[in-house]
Amino acid sequence: MPFIPHTDEDLAQMLAVIGAPNIEALFDEIPKDLRIQGLPDIASGLTEMEMTREMKQRAAQDTVLACFLGAGAYEHHIPAAVWQLASRGEFLTAYTPYQAEASQGTLQLLYEYQTMMASLMGLEVSNASLYDGASALAEAVLMAVRANPKLSARRILLPANLHPHYRKTVETLVLPQGLQLDILPINEHSGTLDLAILKTEQEDLAALVIAQPNFYGGIEEVDALCDWAQAQGALVIAVVNPTAMALLKEPGAWGKNGADIACGEGQALGVPLAGGGPYFGFLCTKMAYVRQMPGRLVGRTVDQIGNTGFSLTLQAREQHIRRSKATSNICTNQGLAVTAATIYMSLLGATGLADVAKASHAKAQQLAAALIKLPGVSLGFKAPFFHEFVLKLPCPAASLIKALLAQDILAGFDLGLVSEQFKNAVLICVTETKNNADITAYVAAVESALSSISIEETSHAHI
Repeated sequence: MPFIPHTDEDLAQMLAVIGAPNIEALFDEIPKDLRIQGLPDIASGLTEMEMTREMKQRAAQDTVLACFLGAGAYEHHIPAAVWQLASRGEFLTAYTPYQAEASQGTLQLLYEYQTMMASLMGLEVSNASLYDGASALAEAVLMAVRANPKLSARRILLPANLHPHYRKTVETLVLPQGLQLDILPINEHSGTLDLAILKTEQEDLAALVIAQPNFYGGIEEVDALCDWAQAQGALVIAVVNPTAMALLKEPGAWGKNGADIACGEGQALGVPLAGGGPYFGFLCTKMAYVRQMPGRLVGRTVDQIGNTGFSLTLQAREQHIRRSKATSNICTNQGLAVTAATIYMSLLGATGLADVAKASHAKAQQLAAALIKLPGVSLGFKAPFFHEFVLKLPCPAASLIKALLAQDILAGFDLGLVSEQFKNAVLICVTETKNNADITAYVAAVESALSSISIEETSHAHI
């Protein structure tokens, strides 16, 4: 926390100048029931030394957990150089790239980021980031409606196996604008979209959203889905895991013409889990739709004497020029996280990123094969998966997760939080960070926990 030298007299003078009676008045727009009324767990009047001791004691309570939890945020190895460079003052404090003459380094980095993301997605153009994966999808939906030549097209098809947080975010941002969201059911055996269901969905269709991999980890038949949607005059929005795209077919190569928009969460590219953020969203598209694309776009040019330079381009799409007519009201991006992602991708290269994807997939297969040998345990869906899979249990997933947490293991995501029908199912993730010992320990912990839960339930039944 920075040292603040202002005295009470300084504060009084500043408040007088702006006409505010006190500092609390500066926050009057925040409802009172949302404000924290003091810090009840912190004693008042602590000295700096006492407060430092208090914080060290609290920090010591943190433990390192073996993480098998994914569900949209993933633990990957981040080379030490990534944040060593991203934390340099030139990047850490560089906020806005609008003054091109003073921001060449930031602009060049964003240009390199766009180049790598467009290549990874197999599309022609990338923006220079959005807030997160969920809001990136919402922006992609609005973009697809604007870009669709059919003015009557207001319906968006969302698969039931889309991340539930993404769906809620899309509903929040899209429904007030008069669009219609239809949820497509999935095949109960494969966990993926069924083309037979899609054939009945045609009228006023603006876009089809395809998650690859889907929320349950399954791999979709993207070629057939993409061709079907575009045959109906709809745009295809791909919501993808960027790590998986180093191994799976990129959105730009889906079907005959490729997906029209690709978006998702970029956290897996060099950004730590960090308790939930900040992360960043990415969005790539075909050049034909670039003027409908939200967010910043950096271009490369030459100055009057022929030197290479970088600047923001097509700014007439943005809110600082077009105000309410802009393609979106994104007022900033997640520049520091994007800086880390750019360094991460540069260090790994295409081959290194593919190695990460292959290792994650192989270790997930290894763990799944070991777990389904346990009594009463099976895979939830039959579709091939990338590095996440659903495990059906003979008990509530919440019980297993609680039991493994006591052993410092994050067992996975309780799918009962999504639907009551999945209360005995857990979504498990494995990345390249896990070795054979980790996998063996996880299987042993699950086996022990299931035995304990079974004995406990039997005891309760007899009581």
